Amino acid sequence: MEPPVPPTTAAGLSSAAARQRLQTLGPNELPVSRPRSNARLLRDVVAEPMFLLLVACGAIYLLLGDPDEALMLLGFVAIVVAMTFFQQRRTERSLHALRDLSSPRALVLRDGQQSRIAGRELVPGDVVLLAEGDRVPADIDLLASSNLMVDESMLTGESVPVSKQAGPTPEQSRLYSGTLITQGTASGLVVATGPASALGRIGASLATLGGELTPIQLETRGVVKTVASGGALLAVTLALVYGYLNGAWLQGVLAGLTLAMAILPEELPVILTLFLGLGAWRLGRAQILARSIPAIELLGATTVLCVDKTGTLTANRMEVLGLWTEQTEFDGRQPASELPEALHGLLEYAVLASHRQAFDPMEQAITAAGTRWLANTEHLHRDWQLIDDYPLSRQLLAMSRVWLSPDHSAYLVAAKGAPEAIIDLCHLDAARSAAISAQVGIMAERGLRVIAVASATFAAPPLPDNQHVFEFAFLGLVALQDPIRPEVPPAVAHCHAAGMQVVMITGDHPATATAIATQAGIHGAVLSGSELAGLDDQALSLRLQDCRVFCRIAPEQKLRLVQAFRQRGEIVAMTGDGVNDAPALKAAHIGVAMGARGTDVAREAAALVLLKDDFSSLLQAVQHGRRLFANLRKAIVFIVAVHVPIVGLSFLPVLFGWPLLLMPVHILFLQLVIDPACALVFEAEAIEAGAMQNPPRNPQQHLFDRSLLRRGLLQGGALLLVLLLCHALLRYAGVAEASARSTTFVTLVLANLGLIASNLSWHQPVWRRSHQANRPFYWISAATILLLAVVISVPAVRSLFAFALPQPALLLASALLALLCVGWFELLKRR
Repeated sequence: MEPPVPPTTAAGLSSAAARQRLQTLGPNELPVSRPRSNARLLRDVVAEPMFLLLVACGAIYLLLGDPDEALMLLGFVAIVVAMTFFQQRRTERSLHALRDLSSPRALVLRDGQQSRIAGRELVPGDVVLLAEGDRVPADIDLLASSNLMVDESMLTGESVPVSKQAGPTPEQSRLYSGTLITQGTASGLVVATGPASALGRIGASLATLGGELTPIQLETRGVVKTVASGGALLAVTLALVYGYLNGAWLQGVLAGLTLAMAILPEELPVILTLFLGLGAWRLGRAQILARSIPAIELLGATTVLCVDKTGTLTANRMEVLGLWTEQTEFDGRQPASELPEALHGLLEYAVLASHRQAFDPMEQAITAAGTRWLANTEHLHRDWQLIDDYPLSRQLLAMSRVWLSPDHSAYLVAAKGAPEAIIDLCHLDAARSAAISAQVGIMAERGLRVIAVASATFAAPPLPDNQHVFEFAFLGLVALQDPIRPEVPPAVAHCHAAGMQVVMITGDHPATATAIATQAGIHGAVLSGSELAGLDDQALSLRLQDCRVFCRIAPEQKLRLVQAFRQRGEIVAMTGDGVNDAPALKAAHIGVAMGARGTDVAREAAALVLLKDDFSSLLQAVQHGRRLFANLRKAIVFIVAVHVPIVGLSFLPVLFGWPLLLMPVHILFLQLVIDPACALVFEAEAIEAGAMQNPPRNPQQHLFDRSLLRRGLLQGGALLLVLLLCHALLRYAGVAEASARSTTFVTLVLANLGLIASNLSWHQPVWRRSHQANRPFYWISAATILLLAVVISVPAVRSLFAFALPQPALLLASALLALLCVGWFELLKRR
């Protein structure tokens, strides 16, 4: 319900009254437009459950008596927090730079005088004066207007301005905050500001939508909790069994602690957080801001892409596409086309009937067409003098402008407007009227907007009060359209190739919607808003199977469509730029706002913001999402595989009665390989060839599914078997305990590098990847081998690891065994 408007006078408020109302009602700005402070950003980042889990893991390691591992883990926490904070801060700054609608300047009457103030200082009861080019600063009821046209596309999605005037109906006399005056002048009374405005109410409604955790977040959280609980139970069991069997309780505690360190899955939250953070950074480099970083993981699963027409598929500006007379016609879309001489007069008078400093999109398009096609002719009359004009009215949807040429030979009148109005002005007979109307119908069916143009001469003043007095001659028709963005058709084709449905949702007429959809490459049944209103949820779900174009859709119906697609099990991405798109953007799994043209509320509601307003950028985002999910699965297979031998070598020697093979220092060394491999190497891997020609992954697919676990267990189980056989043979051959331990450890480290290399691609063997270098892998491999050499060759360090210097033959055997394991890893790719 709208707040009551305080009484006011035609002279406006007094400064004192305005200050009092500002203090009571608050500033005229949207809460969603206020940037988050650094402190709030940091608090939001640190409060993420994944970061809290990492801190908890670090605390567990401290309790386990391993400060080195704890400090390393907490170091990862600090790095991830810093990276996420700076990413979010950069996003906030970029969004703040885009906020051009939140507080426009306003010309008001205060204390009986005109005064220009900041839009945020407006209060209900202020009298505002508006002219062409002004952004409406609040919800305003018109007191008076002259030839007023308003662009409400940000609210309605309709790119053509609408006529407004005081009095007739509330819809006709109300101006809404953020809309643009394209023609005329007006004065009005402020009736609602800030959150109470129509724009503000839409923003406030977003708080009830979205915000749920993504499937991968929930799944990872559950896996970590389960594995951590099971690991703790196994560690306690091992300590008790070792102490009971051997009577060495301290050694039992050490074995239990080592097993706990081996099992605790701290890499899982690390890699999930780092993958998403680095994914947001990569998207930022592609001019795509990630406002909701966890939503990046869902991009690769997107099955339905709902797009708004105006400003998303189209450029949100008008363009002359053709001219028509009763004798000839011209298609302006033909490359390198020149306007035939017979049509110069039509375009000449269309330009004369438009304002020279145009704000109306159609007049801007006509002026641009005149500059393009009449530049080298005598038909652009910049030296003519405007004498008078007859504005558009509700009674006659046509306007005329009267010009005087430099030679003062006669007054020339140019008129343009709705075809039926121009036909009326020209007093055409029934046959000509029918032929012209038929042509208008043909153009309208192609999704074009059509205006007619006429000309007249007048001998001398005084000019008549009514346009009908002029003896107009019909000149022809001008066809205009909000053009498709050039990148849209190929981008839509790529979406279809990637298995995504593209759905257009617009408030336009069915003919216009169908024409635009066809040009964009979107094909399917058409459903109108009136038909949608008559469908229950079950019937709507059935219609969604084949409907791809939705026309005459109200803002609340956009939200219903997104929710209906979600109920069908689809992963929905929604693009848009207007305030009317914001609820649907928030309700979608991934809301995508157009940054340059998009409104503040749309950007705040979206998970992604395309800074370039390039529809094809969305394909890049989907590609990043698919790449991220695929690489995340590869990293998890590696984690599963690498933990199997670590857990086995911590647990089985106790059962076999062998000395401990792995100690905390050995696991710490292995973490120096595992953690950067998970966080950097797998994340840096390029997308697999053909990934964008495959359908989206099943939305129900689990990150930790059976095939992934089987692959990891088969890889890790084989590696564990090789290591156990290696160690058993060394013991059988009489090799000293320290030397056997060092040889087994070298084999494990080298096999781990092979495990990484094999899992970087599940479709190409290792030996065919030389041309697709993953630089982090080579750096980490070199660093690992260097560290291993230091551990083996430096006596002090070797003693810390309880190693002996292996003989060259044993080192060669370790390398051969590692290659044998790589062969097994590659064989598993063929399964």
